[in-house]
Amino acid sequence: MKFQAAIFDMDGLLLDTERVCMHVFRQACSTVNLPFYEDVYLSIIGRNSVGIEKIFRQAYGNNLDKLHLEWRRNYDAIVKHQPIPVKEGVVELLNWLRTNKIPTAVATSTQRDVAEIKLQLAGIDTFFDGLTCGCEVSNGKPDPEIYLLAAKRLGVDAKHCLAFEDSNNGVRSAIAAQMTTFQIPDLVEPCEEIKALGHTILPSLKDVLNVLNLHS
Repeated sequence: MKFQAAIFDMDGLLLDTERVCMHVFRQACSTVNLPFYEDVYLSIIGRNSVGIEKIFRQAYGNNLDKLHLEWRRNYDAIVKHQPIPVKEGVVELLNWLRTNKIPTAVATSTQRDVAEIKLQLAGIDTFFDGLTCGCEVSNGKPDPEIYLLAAKRLGVDAKHCLAFEDSNNGVRSAIAAQMTTFQIPDLVEPCEEIKALGHTILPSLKDVLNVLNLHS
């Protein structure tokens, strides 16, 4: 397996954020007396703020503004001040990549200021050579733009990059960028359409490290 760089999603892949985020959103719905549509919520995972607003606006209409305000206030109170747990195998894989002098980057739909804080609080920010965020691209995941930009910033052709994702939207993005893609499912299991894309699906990044060790 030949590759020159590794690019990671953040929420749900490096950090166990998605459960925290959904719990806070469910609470916000209750606080402002609106229904929690689980299927709608799960469909936004991996998308940037523009994509999220479009989907939620269809579901909640004019009520979205008060819902988003409550959700963001409570979410920021957590993620900007408390470390989100790092997922299994993350540190081990990042150490392996560093030892093998493989440049790494994060390609996350999260806004840059929040992403930087999350990575710093989790203690893994120093592992990465680059950070590309949803606010820096015109088209969010599942469009490949964010992965292509992350690779460009590393100075590596996207075709020579490994990509690590948890969400179906993120997988579509990475594969469209022609990266060798690993999916570590989090809240949403890959559907048959996603499985048919032919990428590698594993339970954790610890399992990814085992695969890379076998091919090194």
